[in-house]
Amino acid sequence: MDVAGTHTLTRAAKASGLRHELYPYSGEAQFLSGALSFIEEALAADEVVLVSVPERRERALRAALPAPDPRVVFMDTSGLGRNPARLIPAWQRWTAEWAGKGRPVRGIGEAGWDGRSAAEITELRYHEWLLNVAFTASPAWWLLCPCDTAAIGAGTLREIARCHPFMFQEGVHRGHAAYTAEPFAWDELEPAPGPLEEFSYGRGDLAAVRDVVAARAAPHGLRGERLRETLVAVTEAATNSVVHGGGHGTLRVWAWRGTFVCEFRDEGVMTDPMAGRRLPEARSLGGRGLWLIHQLCDLVQIRSAPGAGTVVRLHIDLDPS
Repeated sequence: MDVAGTHTLTRAAKASGLRHELYPYSGEAQFLSGALSFIEEALAADEVVLVSVPERRERALRAALPAPDPRVVFMDTSGLGRNPARLIPAWQRWTAEWAGKGRPVRGIGEAGWDGRSAAEITELRYHEWLLNVAFTASPAWWLLCPCDTAAIGAGTLREIARCHPFMFQEGVHRGHAAYTAEPFAWDELEPAPGPLEEFSYGRGDLAAVRDVVAARAAPHGLRGERLRETLVAVTEAATNSVVHGGGHGTLRVWAWRGTFVCEFRDEGVMTDPMAGRRLPEARSLGGRGLWLIHQLCDLVQIRSAPGAGTVVRLHIDLDPS
């Protein structure tokens, strides 16, 4: 395949893995033009199209489709919340379901970039990069990623473009020259605000970790079921430090801009970019800690490198709405 030239794929099953394609657009009319064209191509090849886009785009797309078609399936991802780490497992479930039925699959996936914090934007960029890793050995499918250029800064759009091997523009599918297979370039974590009290923990200190978090959470109104979920998540994070991070770690806790943050630092190094983002195997007893953390927290940031150790930040929204 010549990734620098024009390429048309009539059936997703002609290759293995993911065809990951960026579609930059401006305004609803351009979104509809590209999305409808993509859907028409899929239906002409008798492929199923799984559509996951923001609610306002879904309404417009439903209204623009000439007629309902069972091969066009709209997927509601609102229940996944704003944590991008939950998106890949959802795509894995949906694509596996349709692949099991012997149907070639396409997808339209737009996570929604407007209104995101800087931390969320970084994790969304990582999600786009990680899609190429997650589906390398999967049954073949084609994912179109619409990006509203009016809602995304020019710098962020350039970084997103580097994650997509293909581009859909002016009605043409082609290889994307801006794509790079280099390791993901992380943004630095935002500094924690103000002076912080740190708590060092080790084996036997999990109850103390929970007590520290509960005491710091109370003044910010974090209580009930949401507090219980948070305590489960911090227990898993501290356990990972004890088991995989040298037997000890450091906890820092703060609240900032409507978010309660628990940060764990240890000497371990994570080498698996998909850690916590795979569906746990039913019979597997291990590998569930990070998965559970991602399900319980509104955002999780992980930075890990040899010589620097690992930092895991858990973000919990203080306003449930």
